[in-house]
This record gives sequence, structure tokens and C-alpha cells, in this order.
Amino acid sequence: MSTLIVPPIPPSPRDDAMQLYRAFKGFGCDTSAVINILAHRDATQRAYIQQEYRTIYSEELSKRLEKELRGKLETAVLLWMHDPAGRDATIVRKCLTVDANIQGATEVICSRTPSQLQHLRQIYHSKFGTYMEHDIEATTFGDHKKILLAFLTTPRHEGYEVNREIAQQDAKFLYKAGEKKLGTDEKAFIRIFSERSAAHLAAISSYYHDIYGHSLEKAVKNETSGHFAYALLTIVQCAEHPGKYFAKVLHKAMKGLGTNDATLIRVIVTRTEIDMQYIKAEYLKKYRKTLNDAVHSETSGHYRDFLLQLLGPNV
Repeated sequence: MSTLIVPPIPPSPRDDAMQLYRAFKGFGCDTSAVINILAHRDATQRAYIQQEYRTIYSEELSKRLEKELRGKLETAVLLWMHDPAGRDATIVRKCLTVDANIQGATEVICSRTPSQLQHLRQIYHSKFGTYMEHDIEATTFGDHKKILLAFLTTPRHEGYEVNREIAQQDAKFLYKAGEKKLGTDEKAFIRIFSERSAAHLAAISSYYHDIYGHSLEKAVKNETSGHFAYALLTIVQCAEHPGKYFAKVLHKAMKGLGTNDATLIRVIVTRTEIDMQYIKAEYLKKYRKTLNDAVHSETSGHYRDFLLQLLGPNV
């Protein structure tokens, strides 16, 4: 469930565009006014606002936002203005080719559904003139590269139907490929994790625990390492409970000295319109603190205001 709060009767995109222009005019930007509009419009509304702004003022709204905003707030708002697939494409491209943030790219790719990935690949190519697979080939290595490419390109069922017999066989197959033998058959893990649906993987994980007395995640941690392990863990954890997975990612981003703002922005902006209610519930359950309170203590200024408005009420 989304945490986005949209006015019951929102202004027209034209009115919003004109209000934003007024906020930009004069000495200094009325940043609060910008946030109060954009943090309360859904993806379709934001697209229409950008269209109207371009029509009225012969200027891209994103270009104007770049001029008017600064720092982390600018990063967060500009990312928010994309449609979901365009945003994922922008994140993955930047992670792979600019920031060398392989973990960020892995998180996005391995947490998306097959239909989301198909759309992402199309947008990536049209936006950047290159195939995402080529950028993955150029920036990743070994089994990590293999799982990313397999997960990105292999068609998978998206329904909830599961063949329990095959799921049980797969659990035993993974045990034989990993914990039962000396060394690990990485190809077996790549095949199962890239070919099976999310519902099927969740069933495999359940059978694995029932048969061998501990989780499939523990087996992955014992048998693999580095970015390859992170990819496998992201796939299985998002198959079982994406809310719990992203709550952990957010907690890690704010844990200890300093805050990983790139991760904080990426997760909040990409999940607000999808499942942020569930992420907030899991965060409170696991860490005995609301996500809003955690974000409030780790951020400041208009940047804080924007993220908190996306997160919705502190309950």
C-alpha cells in the first residue's frame, strides 16, 4: 500500500504548473510550496504537470527544479518526478556507470517483477541508447554478473500458483548443490533463482526450512559471498516479504555514524507509491521505532520535510 496522500479534489495540472512557476519567481525559491505540491501528486499527475509546464513556459520543469533546488533535496525531487520505469532506469544507469554502486543496481534489478523488468529494459534502451545488459556486462563480474543477466532476461510466471511437489524438489536440489557438498554449484542457484516465480521461491524457502531446520537465506550466506550473495538474498527475501527486506535496507542506511542518503532516497522514492505502508509496519515491528522518527532524526531542512511528506502520517 502507498503512503502518498493526494488531495481529494486536486488542482488541475495547469494550476499546479502555474503555482510552481510562482514559487520559482522572485528572489529565492519558495521551496515549501514546491514540496507541498509535488509530494502530494501521483505519477500520472506529475507527468501531466510536467506536460503543462512545458506547454505554458516552454521549459522543462525538471530543468527548472535543477536550477532552484540544491543538494539531497534536489536529488530526491528530481528522482520523484520520473515515472517508475524511467526512475529505475536512471537509478541503475547511475549506479552502474557513475557511482560504481553495484549494490544499489543489484537491489533495484533483483527486487522488481518480470513485467517491471521488461518495461525497465525497454525504457533503459530508449533513454540511454544502450542495452542494460551491456552495462551489466561491462561493470559486474563472475557469478554476480550471471545472476543479474539471468534474472533480468528470463521470463517468469507472476501468479501465486505453486506446484508444491516441484518446490520441494527444488529445495532438495539446492541443498545438494550447496550445503550437502564440498564447494557450491553456483549454476544450480542461478538457474533456480532466475527461473522460478516469486511465489515458487517463497515455497522453496518454506520447504527448505521444514526439511533442513534453517532458512534458505542462511544457506545462501554460508555458501556464497559478496555481490552474488546479495543478489540471491534480495531475490529470495523480496519473494517472501518485500516490506521486511526494504525495512532492513532502510535501517542499515541510517545505522551508525552518518546516513547513506543515496539508499534512503532510492528506497523511499521508489516504494512510496507501491508498498511503503508495509515497509513502515515492518520497520516498527522489527526496530521498535517508527520509520518517520528514524528519518526525522537522520535528516534536516526541506530534505527532511520532503521525505516525511512522502512517508505520510507518523503512526
